[in-house]
Amino acid sequence: MLPILEVNPADLPPYAIVCGDPRRAEVIAQRLTNVRELAYAREYRTFVGDYEGVQLAVVSHGVGSPGAAVCFEELIRGGVTTLIRVGTAGSYSADHPAGSLVVSTAAVRAEGLTHQLVPAGFPAIADSAVTEALYESALESEGIVKKGITVTLDVFFSGVVEFPHRQYKQAGAIAVEMEIAALYVIASLRGARAGAILALDGYADSDLAGEYDPHTDAVAKAIEREIETALRAMAKLAAK
Repeated sequence: MLPILEVNPADLPPYAIVCGDPRRAEVIAQRLTNVRELAYAREYRTFVGDYEGVQLAVVSHGVGSPGAAVCFEELIRGGVTTLIRVGTAGSYSADHPAGSLVVSTAAVRAEGLTHQLVPAGFPAIADSAVTEALYESALESEGIVKKGITVTLDVFFSGVVEFPHRQYKQAGAIAVEMEIAALYVIASLRGARAGAILALDGYADSDLAGEYDPHTDAVAKAIEREIETALRAMAKLAAK
């Protein structure tokens, strides 16, 4: 039994879609057939089911890299070899407004967890096959899709230290979220492959940001698109 997820490894398939919100995990699981809920421990809610003949798990990991890392580690120890994160992020560009999708090719390690796992210069990079499957699948839906580098940051609300958004935007990053760097580094360390797709729910850049509202129709539709994208991508990866 995996001690934190409280799941029997024998019940886990090789493929898993992970997300922050336990409620979103349930929404994703509703797209599957033969669904059963394996466990709901803390923020970690685990379902298994079938999509187009592929058995996969859907697991919530909560907010932030440390807690999410526990989820990723245990899933891989339980036999999962391919992970796709479905999440939300703040945009760095007016060309990519709320409701757009971003496929993360790599993540800036602007969080604390991975610096306790690997040296400072170690990159957080998505698996190329997972990235291409996500990008191809995202282009099959209507709406803006961007592929590029994202930032993983621990802090959500500002304090007296200025956010680093501007410098990362100038360097070419396109969005910011809170867990992808942990996913990519842990996948690299443990011999798994991982990718991520994000629905943009507002602007992180202070020059663009207005009142933050992640509950608009545009964001809801983008989340629906990214869920379908992740499921199609996983089916393509399993077929190969």
